Amino acid sequence: MKKRFIRHDVAMKIKKRMRKDSAIAWIFLAPSAVGFALFYLIPFVMGVFYSFVDNAVDRHFVGLENYSELLASGSFRKAAFNTFYFSAVGVPISLALSLGLALLLNTNIYLRKWLRTAYVLPLVVPVASIVFIWQMLFDWNGSVNAWLNDFGIERVDWMKTEAARYVIIVVYLWKNIGYNVILFLAGLQQIPKDYYETAQVEGVGRLRQFGSITLVYLTPTMFFVVILSIMNSFKVFRETYLIAGDYPHDSIYMLQHYMNNMFTSLDIQKLTAAATLMVVCILLIVAGLFALERRYRQFME
Repeated sequence: MKKRFIRHDVAMKIKKRMRKDSAIAWIFLAPSAVGFALFYLIPFVMGVFYSFVDNAVDRHFVGLENYSELLASGSFRKAAFNTFYFSAVGVPISLALSLGLALLLNTNIYLRKWLRTAYVLPLVVPVASIVFIWQMLFDWNGSVNAWLNDFGIERVDWMKTEAARYVIIVVYLWKNIGYNVILFLAGLQQIPKDYYETAQVEGVGRLRQFGSITLVYLTPTMFFVVILSIMNSFKVFRETYLIAGDYPHDSIYMLQHYMNNMFTSLDIQKLTAAATLMVVCILLIVAGLFALERRYRQFME
């Protein structure tokens, strides 16, 4: 009886301690939660509400009328196509290059530490200052055209033709590939070397080792990198805006350009409807990736 009382007393003390720790944790989290609600959650909910009314003053409910007008807009369809095309092309290239560089840096190559630092530099350099370099590189009289001219190749008006799309992809890769390399390197270093040694003893080739060991154990890291890369691909507006301005070439006219122009013209309904659709699309993509990763994990188990 006495032992049972002691156990009950210990359990009560543990519960009180956990409640106290939870209260302290919530106190520290409260400022961040208030800031998130004030600057992100509440404005987003208000934006969704405004996408279903006729204007921000009268606020008459019009259902899906704003969305139907939005989908009928040629500029919105062009912006949506360019944004998803950019993600569909840029994200796989970013994954392939970052994984390849991570595999290279994971070996004992010459100047490995300096190369790691070089790939991290784009993360710490302000984009606004680097944009001037990109403008000088891809201007009509820029360095790239000068190099092409030296090899007898005609100059390309990079930012006023379809080539502008590839310029933005290169800028996106330059800016984001370093962080992906760091994540892949962390994942590669978590794989036990014993697996590779056992595979070599059994005569397994490098290609099969890569598919059966490296990719399998990199699945969680790759899943995270894919989501992060998709998010970053939707945020490429900053670089595009700084390089090409408000109304760039049609090939790099993104959803953020459309929403920025709607904000400038104070068309709040189309702005909020476009933002809501973009968020819904991102959530659907992420949910699909989560489902795919869960099925893959169940398959491996």
